[in-house]
Order: sequence, then C-alpha cells, then structure tokens
Amino acid sequence: MDHTRRTFVLASAALLQAQSPNDTVRVAFIGVGNRGGYLLNTMLKVPGVKVVAICDIDPENLKKAMDAASAAGHSPEAYTEFRKLLDRKDIDAVVIATPVDLHKEMSVAALEVGKHVYCEKPLAITPEECRIVTNAAASAKGIFQAGLQLRHEPNRVASMKFIHEGGIGKVVFLQAYRHTGDLPRQYPWYFDRRRSGDNIVEQACHIIDLMVWAAGTHPLRAYGSGGINLYKDDPPGRTTMDNYSVIYEFPDDVRFSFSHMYFDPPGFSGIKERVFGSQAAIDLQMATIIERGKKGENKLDVPNAGQDAGLLSLTAFIDNARGRKTPLNSAESARISTLTAMLGRKSIYEKRVVEWREIDV
Repeated sequence: MDHTRRTFVLASAALLQAQSPNDTVRVAFIGVGNRGGYLLNTMLKVPGVKVVAICDIDPENLKKAMDAASAAGHSPEAYTEFRKLLDRKDIDAVVIATPVDLHKEMSVAALEVGKHVYCEKPLAITPEECRIVTNAAASAKGIFQAGLQLRHEPNRVASMKFIHEGGIGKVVFLQAYRHTGDLPRQYPWYFDRRRSGDNIVEQACHIIDLMVWAAGTHPLRAYGSGGINLYKDDPPGRTTMDNYSVIYEFPDDVRFSFSHMYFDPPGFSGIKERVFGSQAAIDLQMATIIERGKKGENKLDVPNAGQDAGLLSLTAFIDNARGRKTPLNSAESARISTLTAMLGRKSIYEKRVVEWREIDV
C-alpha cells in the first residue's frame, strides 16, 4: 500500500506541473481507427505537443486523422508501415492504438529505438508477451505508459486516494460489473479472441485494473465461468464470449466478484465499481461513500472534477516523457492487471480454479 500511495502522489503532482511551451514533444501515432482517432484528437489539446507522423493501413482512417491534425495546425507525414515511421530520429513519443495482437511487437520496436511509448490497453495477448514488453520497458531509454486511463479519471482518483488513506477501513470485498450492449460490428478483430485476447482481457482490463489498484496487490487465484449464450456465430465466426463471471481471491481472504455481459438492455444495469471496507463502502465511479451503520451517502471532494480521463492520461504521459518519470499506469502495473484478466480467462476456458503462479511468467 505504501508503494501505491507514493505512486499516486507522484502521478498527481505530475498532472499539476506547468507545461513549458518551448519544450515541445514530437509525437507519432500508430493506429488511428476508433480508439486511435479519439486519442489523436485528444492529444491535439495537450500543450507543448507537435504531431509529426501518423500511421495506419486503412486509407480512410489515415486521411481522417491527417485532416484532423492539419486542421489543428500540425503538419504530420503519413505512413502505412510502422517501422518506417520508427526510423525517424525526430520522433520523441509514439502512441499505439492497434488491435491487441500487435501491441507487443510495436511497443518493443518503439522502445528499442528510444521512443517514449503510450500503448493502449491491454499490455499484450499472452503472459509471455506481457513479460517481453515489461522487460523491454525496464531497459528502455524512454518511458512506457499503458492506456489504462481510468487511473486518471477524477472520481476514481479521489476514491482511490480515500481508500489508500484508510477512509473505508480495511478493504474486505470488491465488486464490479460491466453490463452493456455488444461491441461495434464494424471491427471484426473484437470478436476474434486470437487477436483481442477475448473480452475479459481487451475490454474488462479497465475495471480489473482499478480493483487491483484498490487491493494493492495481485490475486492469488481465480475461478469463473462464461461462454456465448445469445450471440452464437454473431458476427459470423465469433469466438469471444458474450457473458462470463469470475471470482478472484486476494490475500487476507479478500474477494473480487466480477461479471461481464453484452446483452444488457439499455439503461437496465450498466457499469458498477464498488469497494467495501470495514468502516464504509465506496462507489468509484460516483466518488460517493456510505458509512457502515449510517444512512445516506457522502460525496468526496474531487479535484479536476468533470475533466476527461483520456486527456488527463495523455497529459500525464507527455509530462512523464519530459521528466522520464515512471507513470502511474506503468508497464509493470499494466502487466499485473493484464495477467489478472488472463487468470480469469484461463479459469473460464479450462473450467477450473487457476493459481497466480500458473500465469506469472
């Protein structure tokens, strides 16, 4: 917990430091589809950044991104081959937002040539690939930051600070669910678990990461069940689950109950992230607490309330790159959270209890 608190304080301070207008960070983007396009448009709002290169194999995505950057006063060069982009010496930092099966290759390649790297979640497809990325980040000249941006979302930041300072007492139970409609059909790789790692890794890693952060350590084991109950062969060839549930066991007999489904009617249940303590319970999304034995909830004081988590995360990345500081969502923290998702995935696939030592390579 002490390490978590120190990391939190450092990351929070980084967000508050003034940006130097003369200390321009030259940024390149690899992958500017749905998520990458959002990151590009968000990065254009970060002070002291110059977008100098954009890479995508889809001509429509590439043109749209080039137009957006040009309209914001940048003059990037277009690429369809990421290694040619990485050959440029004038690029300081790279943002990677490609399908998950490409994360390891592209992150390692960028780190090996000295770039700072912001790579979208999750870290990789397999435990072995996660270790490769983490090792590369540990020996790299640049810093690595994972796109687990909820670690910068104001309500979650305030909630986590309250938890780690003992505000709810001892953490005794964690609960979350992500119940939504299905993923957009125009992105086929979402539905191929060989490319995405399945939904528990590609999508749920955000919530899982928050719970690992709250617990302050990795789980000991997991047991879960899931499958495809509604969207069988929809879209055709689908191999990703449309529902599952997992129970994780952490040290000190702390459990995390998580369920995830893709056929929730609009407005029916949605997304929840809750941490229960010996003295109170807290809703991470709302930054509200209810003390044990009392009625009514209290709202935490939330610095930066209402600000976009993506913008805060990218702002932190640029500041971390300038100062070569370890990000709150570092390669190692992302490895632990990604492995936690993989722990649940392995349990579901193999229909058994899986121990942490089986995936911590």
